[in-house]
Amino acid sequence: MYKGLALLAAGSAIALAAPATAQQNPTFTGPRVEALVGYDINKPGSSQDIDNADDLDQSMEGASYGVGVGYDFAAGGALLGIEGEYTGSSAETDYDTAAVETFGVGAVEAGRDLYVGLRAGILATPRALVYVKGGYTNASYNVLTRAGGDTTDTDINLDGYRIGAGAEYALSNNLFLKGEYRYSNYGDGEVRGEGGIRSDRFDIDMDRHQVMAGLGYRF
Repeated sequence: MYKGLALLAAGSAIALAAPATAQQNPTFTGPRVEALVGYDINKPGSSQDIDNADDLDQSMEGASYGVGVGYDFAAGGALLGIEGEYTGSSAETDYDTAAVETFGVGAVEAGRDLYVGLRAGILATPRALVYVKGGYTNASYNVLTRAGGDTTDTDINLDGYRIGAGAEYALSNNLFLKGEYRYSNYGDGEVRGEGGIRSDRFDIDMDRHQVMAGLGYRF
């Protein structure tokens, strides 16, 4: 979480030092909605990496898709905003067996991903915005475990932080295109089984890299 706060602080400092063109230009202010699509890579973090097992798929990749909402306002030459997202992913592993302890060894499917956070940006041109972002993310993964002939279907619910950077271009006063890279790290997890059974919270280290594009409408 500290990395996300540091990035936002740095971005805010740069934005506040910029000329007041953002405050004079209402193109990027107000409420917005957007459709999102991109590329999603999920892999173990540095503490969970399996360096001596080349035959194991240490990452799973697929398409990410969803919707986002936000509200932006001008503040002292910068653009500041709050935003949220609901996305899904087609990423999954190729294995038929599963082990919850080590990601990449089992039948794992990425589920829904929730995000809420802040962003800070400056105008590169009257129609182009560059920004940094950071906040909280919660992701779910479905894990199919087979042991002794029995199959167990569980969900892993993960909490973490997200940081990123991107650019947004106004096609008109209302329509815009955006592209961004974001990195998420999940460090806290919980297993949710059938019948509402939940495990104790546990530490985990999992990374997520995404390159996303969006088409949005600003009201």
